[in-house]
Amino acid sequence: MTVYNFSAGPAVLPTKVLEQAQSSLVDYQGSGMSILELSHRSSLFLAIIDECEQLLRELMKIPKNYRVLFMQGGASLQFSMLPLNVARGKKALYVNTGAWAKKAIAAAKKVPNVTVEVVASSEDDSFTSVPTIAELDPEAAYVHITTNETIGGVSYHQIPDTGNVPLVADMSSNFLSNDYRVEDFAMIYAGAQKNLGPAGLTVVIIREDFLNTEEVFAPMLDYRVQADNQSMYNTPPTFAIYVAKLVLEWVKEVGGVAEVVKRNEEKAALLYDAIDQSQLFSSPVAKEARSLTNIPFVTGQAELDKLFIQQATAAGFENIKGHRSVGGMRASIYNAFPLEGVTALVAFMQAFEQEQGEN
Repeated sequence: MTVYNFSAGPAVLPTKVLEQAQSSLVDYQGSGMSILELSHRSSLFLAIIDECEQLLRELMKIPKNYRVLFMQGGASLQFSMLPLNVARGKKALYVNTGAWAKKAIAAAKKVPNVTVEVVASSEDDSFTSVPTIAELDPEAAYVHITTNETIGGVSYHQIPDTGNVPLVADMSSNFLSNDYRVEDFAMIYAGAQKNLGPAGLTVVIIREDFLNTEEVFAPMLDYRVQADNQSMYNTPPTFAIYVAKLVLEWVKEVGGVAEVVKRNEEKAALLYDAIDQSQLFSSPVAKEARSLTNIPFVTGQAELDKLFIQQATAAGFENIKGHRSVGGMRASIYNAFPLEGVTALVAFMQAFEQEQGEN
């Protein structure tokens, strides 16, 4: 039985990448050492982290005045690091689009001497759309958005114009899956475990003039310290960075970010069309805000959702259950997820619907 992994993260990786990583576990490039054993100060690893950064810069067209940081702690640590570094004594503005935006807002509120203001929210429509940002305080430290809500399946297809107020984005679940321009942001951050590699690595892309000028009480939480030490103030997540490099090589090999976006659009359109044409399944998200990478859908009946999940799992569609906070189903079809997996899911959904219609 073929298994298709719809996990929201850690998520599916390209088979080629997994095979390359496997071959390096015992002996990396004839060094006699495992990739897991390389010193982060060795020439072998320094070559890996340098190539990883250069590939990322090439694929995302990152301007020279941005620093690339390879960090740990997931996007969740960035929820606190961001205001701690650049918003003390200032106002931080947030757009609330769902579960992860709410977590970022809650974390920022706990940072001393930071005033948090929610400037737009789609909570009134159950987080099924992207709200319009009204007037902004020009003196604010930044505006924060979550470009793709992993749980709710809501995504920005056009980045808002925030004028002279720096724009910051949590891009965890559509990193390398969009056609955004890096220069439209003062900072981008993303956990790697959805589109870039295994859990344990967080990428921060930060404009140099947005780096903090005041020291942070903890060096590990200080962007300036991390940048000055080339992401190696302490031992970085070496294996995760190595796998990220392999994933970036794969992205380049298949045609770059533009080709990945095209493939994701094709996969998403196939599934959304099936949902929209169905008499049983429906999407809770407004069409103009639908995610390309995380697609929730429901039958409208909790028991029927449960039955679908049971049967789908038995048929090899793993991790199709929706997040516990919203229920239903969710198909996470990140960059490495194959088109044939979506095709198989659509066929299964249609067969399930037909069976229910006959009962």
